[in-house]
Amino acid sequence: MKKTAFLLAIVSAVLLLVSGCAATPAAQEQRNDDIVAVSFDFAKQGGYASNQFAVWIEDANGMLVKTLFVTNFTAKGGYQKRPDAIPVWVERSDAETGVPDGVSGATPKSGSVRYIWDLTDQSGARVADGTYMFYVEGTLRWKNQVLYAGELVLDGNATTAEATAEYTYAASDDQSALNADSPENAMISNVKAEYIPPMQP
Repeated sequence: MKKTAFLLAIVSAVLLLVSGCAATPAAQEQRNDDIVAVSFDFAKQGGYASNQFAVWIEDANGMLVKTLFVTNFTAKGGYQKRPDAIPVWVERSDAETGVPDGVSGATPKSGSVRYIWDLTDQSGARVADGTYMFYVEGTLRWKNQVLYAGELVLDGNATTAEATAEYTYAASDDQSALNADSPENAMISNVKAEYIPPMQP
């Protein structure tokens, strides 16, 4: 009888320990740092010389802080073959020095997309509180571009900022310029950034 009670006590202790361990990963998944999420609606375009875009952060002095995403074609040297591909990002990022690992990717499917800034710079160092600019640039078709820009203040308080769009329409050798009524303008829309403070444990 004593052996049975002892075995039951051991089994109960093991079960408690196992159940406690099982709960640990879920608790560890809780985020305890702050982030900025840049999101927008993306409508993939048919045809050639479109669907290139980049998402990046600059400081108040106009210096690149971090590239969050850039499409593979441009990131892997496509800007040399097609200088019209997201030219603002190419110039400001000094793309020739190389794109950091994990930043480039395939053109996504149509729908809502979201890119996370962990509030570090390209070297991985945490940035200071203050005012930052977020940008989304897209190549709509050949020399026709859109550049979204918005300002976001990091001060520990949750906030959301919307970006405004500036369109550039230009003709190329065998392509007429787009205009304000062109369907390609819908490639990128509803650009915003949200600062999300740390989640409390």
